[in-house]
Amino acid sequence: MSDPLHTSTLTSLPLLARGKVRDNYAVGDDRILMVASDRISAFDVIMGEPIPGKGELLTQMALWWFDRLGGICRNHLTGDAPESAVPAAEAAQVRGRSMLVQRLRPIPVEAVVRGYLAGSGWKEYQESQSVCGVALPAGLKNASKLPQPIYTPAAKAAVGEHDENITFERTVEMIGAELAGRIRDVSIALYSRAAEIAATRGIIIADTKFEFGLDPQGELVLMDEVLTPDSSRYWPAEGYAEGRNPPSFDKQFLRDWLETATLNGEPWNKTAPAPQLPADVIAQTAAKYREALQRLTA
Repeated sequence: MSDPLHTSTLTSLPLLARGKVRDNYAVGDDRILMVASDRISAFDVIMGEPIPGKGELLTQMALWWFDRLGGICRNHLTGDAPESAVPAAEAAQVRGRSMLVQRLRPIPVEAVVRGYLAGSGWKEYQESQSVCGVALPAGLKNASKLPQPIYTPAAKAAVGEHDENITFERTVEMIGAELAGRIRDVSIALYSRAAEIAATRGIIIADTKFEFGLDPQGELVLMDEVLTPDSSRYWPAEGYAEGRNPPSFDKQFLRDWLETATLNGEPWNKTAPAPQLPADVIAQTAAKYREALQRLTA
């Protein structure tokens, strides 16, 4: 693994945007260099300390999934080496943690697919026996497997703000019936195939989110990261039990620590700045990401 990288500082390319994890740079008019930093966020707040190796692990996992899901939907990878977009002096910031991708017109919908009832979905089910307008059977519990995967989209929010769960009908209003239906069907197909693959590795993918864009010809293209622990809820199959929150391969360990953390002697209020992360929290969070990749790709 390379040295930890909290924030990239490429000067040879125009910076387009910094997200919670990725720094995007323009490569001409038709490509983007996506650099996955080692930043980590929780409760929509970016931590001040990087998680060593995280950006490389996320990139490796995304590329692994893109390779296996290409038959369902075309993705944004160009096939070009990311290092080719920068001078040698900046290659260390790019190598192993970047993707050189096609520039697309992003669609402002988070395409969320749930195979299990967890998180905000479980909370909403308890109130209405539905999730994002999708009615579900009575008697389900926390972490219950759903009869079939459901599509529960969200409207994409600005960095630092929460995405808003919306109904499929709202996505039709936003982007039109044909495109909304296509995204729903492709997302469920991607999740179903990924869940089958992960199950053979002893991993449950409880839910995930996809992002899509349109190319100049109007074709739907899968973009951004895909099926990483940052965008998905990964559970070890051996730790799963209906009715309780299973252990996970994502940043839940970090969230649990932050729930009890203090800042300036007071309980942290989940707004920036974040408390300083202890070395053991950084190490154990990094270990969760490594374990997810190793189990998946072994």
